[in-house]
Amino acid sequence: MKSLKGKEQLLESLQQLIQDFDDYESFEAEMNHEELEPLVAELLERNAKLKTRLFLSGKYDQNDAIINIHAGAGGKDAQDWAEMLLRMLTRYCEQQEWSISIVDKSDSEEGGIKSATLEVQGYMAYGLLKSEHGVHRLVRLSPFNAGNTRETSFARVEVLPMIEEDFSVEIPEDDLRIDVYRASGKGGQGVNTTDSAVRITHIPTGLTAQCQNERSQLQNKKIALQILNSKLAQLKEEQHADKIQDLKGPQRDAAWGNQIRSYVLHPYQMVKDHRTNIETSQTDKVLDGDISAFVEGFLQQR
Repeated sequence: MKSLKGKEQLLESLQQLIQDFDDYESFEAEMNHEELEPLVAELLERNAKLKTRLFLSGKYDQNDAIINIHAGAGGKDAQDWAEMLLRMLTRYCEQQEWSISIVDKSDSEEGGIKSATLEVQGYMAYGLLKSEHGVHRLVRLSPFNAGNTRETSFARVEVLPMIEEDFSVEIPEDDLRIDVYRASGKGGQGVNTTDSAVRITHIPTGLTAQCQNERSQLQNKKIALQILNSKLAQLKEEQHADKIQDLKGPQRDAAWGNQIRSYVLHPYQMVKDHRTNIETSQTDKVLDGDISAFVEGFLQQR
């Protein structure tokens, strides 16, 4: 039903685009060039966004998504950068009218975040967001030192498909370590006062998943297991492994040389994707969630 609803919405958008184009043709002769130009630009932009959906035919592309953000090399700047990425991706999801919930968040004592996990619910959420998987590099004048010097910092973004149930992933209980702890940060009664937060570690690979947003330890454990299942399923697919036991540990460090995209705020303004070579000088718009050009470019290249 979820898939059907998504396809219906996509079809409605396509039919509306065709209708709007027919309307445009009917009064084209009555308008001058200055009036026509913005209308044409809008039609082309909508057409490009719908065309992008044609590239989303992967196994999990229609699924909801899990986003993990981790501060990397760069100290306070990296933790601040991780929070900036959290805002950027949240804004993008809001623009797509997807539902977003924060599953886990670890705030830094000095500002910014050490890590955060988001669950994004929406048709083709994973298919569109997978372009953001990788290390993101920021270059700017640091607000965290007296000299206001130019600093480089890194953060890693993991994008996983939310897998409700995957029978190809069978995790032996002996491979799991489950820790419970008291949730940190903002929370109501029963959240910060009991050991309701859950962290699950897959011992062979070192992969972890945690959840602290629910009041019940049982609910948090269920969500954490679901996230871990998604991580293992994706890792298994990436490494072409037949069994979970054959999987190697997680990926590259969030440090120099591994970045997929660079955001330069000084001495010039530029965001460049190193996989597609798409770039823009409109850094403020990108950091406010306008990443469609990068998403579409990545999908077309793939």
